[in-house]
Amino acid sequence: MTDLWSVDEHLDDVLGAVRPLAPIELPLLDADGCVLVEDVPVTAPLPPFDNSSMDGYAVRVADVETATEEYPAVLRVIGDIAAGSGRLPAVGPGEAARIMTGAPMPPGAQAVVPVEWTDGGTGAGPADAMTGRDHGPEVRVHRPAAAGAHIRPRGSDAAPGTVALAAGTVLGAPQIGLLAAIGRATVPVRPRPRVVVLSTGSELTAPGRPLAPGRIHDSNGFMLTAAARDAGAVAYRASAVADEPETLRATLDDQLGRADLIVTSGGVSVGAYDVVKEALDGRAEFRRLAMQPGKPQGFGLIGPARTPLFALPGNPVSAYVSFELFVRPALRAMAGHTADALHRPRTTARLDGDGPVTSPAGRRQYLRGSHDAVRGTVRPVGGAGSHLVAALARADALIEIPETVTEVAPGAELTVVLLR
Repeated sequence: MTDLWSVDEHLDDVLGAVRPLAPIELPLLDADGCVLVEDVPVTAPLPPFDNSSMDGYAVRVADVETATEEYPAVLRVIGDIAAGSGRLPAVGPGEAARIMTGAPMPPGAQAVVPVEWTDGGTGAGPADAMTGRDHGPEVRVHRPAAAGAHIRPRGSDAAPGTVALAAGTVLGAPQIGLLAAIGRATVPVRPRPRVVVLSTGSELTAPGRPLAPGRIHDSNGFMLTAAARDAGAVAYRASAVADEPETLRATLDDQLGRADLIVTSGGVSVGAYDVVKEALDGRAEFRRLAMQPGKPQGFGLIGPARTPLFALPGNPVSAYVSFELFVRPALRAMAGHTADALHRPRTTARLDGDGPVTSPAGRRQYLRGSHDAVRGTVRPVGGAGSHLVAALARADALIEIPETVTEVAPGAELTVVLLR
C-alpha cells in the first residue's frame, strides 16, 4: 500500500470495523426513524369489522335496486350509527340506518348509499291509517347500490397471519401509524446511535460569547452535531477542548459512557499542536488520504466497548466533507440500514460555469456545488479553500472529480453527491 490511502480504502476500513447496534424494544414514537429487526405479524384483522367508507345510509340491495331520480326508493330510517357505536339496529326490508364514515355495518345491511344519492332524509313519512301515528323519518334514495358498495370489509387492509412490516423496514410516520392500527405498542429495532461531537483547539469560543484576540467561534461542533442528527443519530455537542492532550484524554474517557460513536475535529495534521494525534497515540490510526479537502484522517476503536472514533480535520469544509463520506455511512450501518442506504444519493450532472475547473493530480476532489435537477447541471459554489464555510452553506451538492482528472471543461459530466 502507498503512503496515501484512497477514499475507498479508508471507507472500506471504517465500514469493516463498525457493527450494527444491539436491538432493543422501543415504544412506537421512540422507534420513529429506526430500523426493524424482526418481521411484525398481523394478529387481528384490520379493519376489525365491516365499516362504512362514506357518510350515508346502510341499506339492503333489494330495496334500492330500482331506484331512480324519478322514482326513488323510499325507506324508513330506523336509527343513526356513529363511529364507535356498539349497539347496532338490524336493517329489515324497506328500512335504512343513517351511518357515518368508519361506523360498523349493522346486521341486515348489504351496502351503503352515499348521502349525495339521497334527499338527505326529509322528515316523517305518511301517517298510519289505523293509528294516526307517522312512520318516523324517511329517506329517498335516487340510485341503486351493489352489494358491498362503500363498505370496507373486515381484514381488507391487513389480514391475520400476514406480515405488516418486514425486518429491515425504516420506520416513518406511515409505518408508525400501521403499527398503532394493528395494536402494537412497542417494536424491536436497532436504536439510533448516540454520537458525541468534540471540537479541539485553544482558539475556540462558543457562539454567543465575545471573541478575544486570536479566537474564533466553534462552528465545527454545531455543524457536525447537526450533521449527525441529520444522519439519524442522537447527537450531543461537548464543549470544545483546549490543546492539552491530558485534558482531551480525560474528556474522551468521560464521554465514552454515553457514546456509541465519537467525532472530533481538529488536531490531526502535522503541526506542533496536533492534540488529537498526541492524545490518541496508540489508540487510533492516523493516515493521509488521496483526497481534497480532508487529507488527514484518524480512525480507531477506543475504550472497553471499542467505540468507533473519527478524528476529522479542523477546517470546516474538510470536516463536513469527511463526515459525509465516512461518518454518515458508519452511523447508518450501526443503525442497521442496508448497504444501498448508507450513502447520500448520487447522480450525474454537466459542469456549468464560465471556465474549466482544475483538480490536483492523484487526489479525488470534492467541490461544493449548486445542483439544478431540471437542467441536469451543477455549478461550483465558492472556491476550493477548506475554510470557506459561507460557500458551504450555499451548496446543496458535492462535485466529485476523480483522481486521474486534472481539468474539467464546462459541459463535462461528473458525479454529484446530493446533500439535500
